[in-house]
Amino acid sequence: MKLNSPKSANAKHKVRYAVVGLGWIAQEAVLPGFSNARNSELVALVTDNAEKASELGSKYRVPKVVGYDGYDELLAGGEIDAVYIALPNHQHKDFTVRAAKAGVHVLCEKPMAETELDCLEMIQAADEAKIKLMIAYRLHFEEANLYALETVRSGKIGEARMFVSVFSQPVAPGNVRLKADQGGGPLMDMGVYCINAARYLFGEEPNEVSGFASQNGDPRFREVPEMVSAMLRFPSGRVAAFISSFGAAPTDSYRVVGTKGDFRLEPAYDYHEVPIAYLSIDGKTQRKEFSRHDQFGAELLYFSDCILKNRDPQPSGREGMADVRVVRALVTSMDSHLPVEVAGEAPPERPSRENKIDLPPVKPPETVQVASPTGKT
Repeated sequence: MKLNSPKSANAKHKVRYAVVGLGWIAQEAVLPGFSNARNSELVALVTDNAEKASELGSKYRVPKVVGYDGYDELLAGGEIDAVYIALPNHQHKDFTVRAAKAGVHVLCEKPMAETELDCLEMIQAADEAKIKLMIAYRLHFEEANLYALETVRSGKIGEARMFVSVFSQPVAPGNVRLKADQGGGPLMDMGVYCINAARYLFGEEPNEVSGFASQNGDPRFREVPEMVSAMLRFPSGRVAAFISSFGAAPTDSYRVVGTKGDFRLEPAYDYHEVPIAYLSIDGKTQRKEFSRHDQFGAELLYFSDCILKNRDPQPSGREGMADVRVVRALVTSMDSHLPVEVAGEAPPERPSRENKIDLPPVKPPETVQVASPTGKT
């Protein structure tokens, strides 16, 4: 399905959303994205922070704001059709299952959950309730990453043999990403992007992984590793390697090397900067610069369209579970210092060029009582 403009949505029918959790990603990207998603309406906020509730409710003209203790009543009240879950990772399963049981559709931030079993419970709850469940892989709709996918699949670089990626940022003390009991750590927060990219660029699932955790003595990393490095082996013999870190300078790229050439994207995962692609064949390099787009408005637009037209969304819960399966295998490998085999079904579909949605970038908003992962407000 191709949705290049918000005008493609039927203005007479809108999906009514509650955004659950008003941390950095919700305030910085999700709430502004509703201005581009013309088939979607922000009608409720869920937070226990009274100041956030007051200021953001007024700013976005949201008619209803409730605390977490009012979530179930909101779900049952008939005032919303869907929720966007932007909570810490350890809360994804609970809030998804509760929404599904109330017949409310769910768009859930990644990583989907902490364990494969949690993911399966979320999928089963959605299936039983016949609601739509989508995991917020915004890059499945983003032009540069889909161009990368198309280039690799086209055979221009020959047979893809290796994937290498680096993704890092310095995380400020006290940030939720540094708390082990809330699903924190660089593997869950950033490594999942690298895993997902390798899987869709290769078009297959890894069957063996090795992971290594590193510390640098910084007191920020008492509960989670400062850095994680990983190696993924695929049935075709391809190999993917990545490093994700919460203690290094910001960097963000991936490279796919084939038998005839290589493709590099930088930045690969960011939603603020302009992505640039480099295609090198026979010693000659072509450079392609892309425009910035609203990646969060795009996924809202797509998910609402699936609800309104009763289509199954992709990326589905099974896509989210496939990444969590690899994450858990890497954690086992890091704990045991041994390679770990991975077994599981591939998701029913892969992203494709047809998924591309280009929406104009939104103006960075003023946030309320929240800081970015790096500590900037």
